[in-house]
Amino acid sequence: MVSQVLQRPTLVLNRSWQPVNVATVARALVMVWGGTARVVDPVDYQLYDWDHWSGLEPAGGQPFVQAVSQKIRVPEVVTLTDFNRLPSTTVAFSRRNIFKRDRMTCQYCSKKLRSEDATIDHVVPRSHGGGSSWENCVLACVRCNHSKADRTPQMAGIKLLTTPKQPNWNPIYSQYTVRYESWSKFISDAYWNAELED
Repeated sequence: MVSQVLQRPTLVLNRSWQPVNVATVARALVMVWGGTARVVDPVDYQLYDWDHWSGLEPAGGQPFVQAVSQKIRVPEVVTLTDFNRLPSTTVAFSRRNIFKRDRMTCQYCSKKLRSEDATIDHVVPRSHGGGSSWENCVLACVRCNHSKADRTPQMAGIKLLTTPKQPNWNPIYSQYTVRYESWSKFISDAYWNAELED
């Protein structure tokens, strides 16, 4: 049970309060203890160092880590005390991340999709020399993919909603699929409107 709590995600902000990472609770607590981060209270934006945070009693129903002599509240958001840059993390090219980038929306007809109704379409088909890359793969509904078939969009007489490209890193691309309401104060709502199903 303790290990599950320690593996929960915590949003990490830089000194300017921009999202730069998603860490485990264990890592976040180590950063706060070491003074490289402070806990952000997402209700009133108050900052807590280790001494103040570890002295707070968890309210009823709040997750906590049981230490030897005390219960330590689980932070959902921390901010770094010195780091002020944005991450240069490359978003891995994967089916799941294409779903996230395209926000579960067919890139030809703009229909919102469920996982089982979604396919990955090669804009330039492989038979025409198109490869599997961020710039050549998009989410498509079964109907649009079947209609386009083994043709380019121009050949099929259809248009893409957006030009596919590699996305910039955002917490939505982290390995964690848990979304905390408190994170929405630091991350654009547009990212959370997508259904992140496998």
